[in-house]
Amino acid sequence: MGRGPRYAQGSGSGRVNSKDGPKGTNTRLTGAGRRPEWTGPVVNPPVWRASTHLYPDTAALKDGGKANEDGRFFYGRRGAPTQWALADALTAIEPGAAGTVLYPSGVAAIAGALLAVLKPGDVLLVTDNAYEPSRIMANGLLNRMGVEARFFDPLDIDGFAGRFCDRTKAVLFENPGSLTMEVCDVPALAAIARENGAVSLIDNTWASPLGFPALERGCDIAIMSLTKHVGGHSDLMMGSASGGERWYRRLRQTAQALGQVVSPDDAALALRGLRTMGLRLERASATALALAEWLAGRPEVAHVLCPMLPGAPGHELWRRDFTGGCGLFSFVFASDEAQIAERFVDRLSLFGIGFSWGGYESLALPVDPAAIRTATAWPPAHWNPAHRRGVRLSVGLEDAADLIADMEQAFTDTRQA
Repeated sequence: MGRGPRYAQGSGSGRVNSKDGPKGTNTRLTGAGRRPEWTGPVVNPPVWRASTHLYPDTAALKDGGKANEDGRFFYGRRGAPTQWALADALTAIEPGAAGTVLYPSGVAAIAGALLAVLKPGDVLLVTDNAYEPSRIMANGLLNRMGVEARFFDPLDIDGFAGRFCDRTKAVLFENPGSLTMEVCDVPALAAIARENGAVSLIDNTWASPLGFPALERGCDIAIMSLTKHVGGHSDLMMGSASGGERWYRRLRQTAQALGQVVSPDDAALALRGLRTMGLRLERASATALALAEWLAGRPEVAHVLCPMLPGAPGHELWRRDFTGGCGLFSFVFASDEAQIAERFVDRLSLFGIGFSWGGYESLALPVDPAAIRTATAWPPAHWNPAHRRGVRLSVGLEDAADLIADMEQAFTDTRQA
């Protein structure tokens, strides 16, 4: 088996007590967000369900809104200890972050972050391998408010600087792409963006800060769908955006202006999921790598798109910039039959058919990104043009041998059908 993910054991946050030295990933996940003033004498922060926060007198009421920060009661939209504890924990695992804002979904986090940095007349550069809802948002909501979205090839570093104009104010990265798994040189691209006065935002859901510390790699705002790895059990919807002091304040103010708030019950579930996220990512990554290696030897498969796999596209950049991965990757069929991916997915039994990923259960989806690409071709020009239809796998916590056996019977049944 090839070399798997290596989760950093010493890339702590500013909340680590210096006299104790740096803490490992799972130690930090265990302790993050558990301030005594929020947990009291119990292990987990209690679930605070409250819309109204009461004041002892009118003088306190007048002072209530002056300090806009977590830990200060004001009104339910600004949260209470359950939400504060989750935001604090996420900040603690994102090196370079001054704070984290919570949103009711991952798409809401992307929208909230973009609205925090853009205004009418601005140009937004969007990676061409972006999550489809991000593309829809760029071409729809942002377009209606007067922001022009321009899509770019994330692998074209030499041509990237030429994409900027005096109206370009932000760049949205996704690394790797959620369907086709291209790994781009984020440090280089973010440096070019900064030289041109643009804010770098990244959808960092795939690796999370445990596997890719995005702010340390040059990005200004790191976005995650907490629905995926943080929740980990396919039972909540939530998103987050973290940034340094300047952008955290802007994110917070914009989210409050939009009335964004998350349920304390969901925040408690996300906190529970966070405690085991490191272990689940390690397990899912190792299983995904085993499946990717097996798929690479199948005659039915033309390409395995898994950055963790030696020899796969983007692997060298993954080795350089990442300390971990996850269970999400894709493969492309050698056959050009129009329904090959659908037939294969329908014959799987251990993989569910559904959107999302990052849960404990494995999922499979047929994919053909050709219809949504605008700046890059799919399949790539150096591929056989017949190699375009594939399957995206989200590998969960099942045993690798069982998942491989399930895929083997699906290949056999698809071939014989």
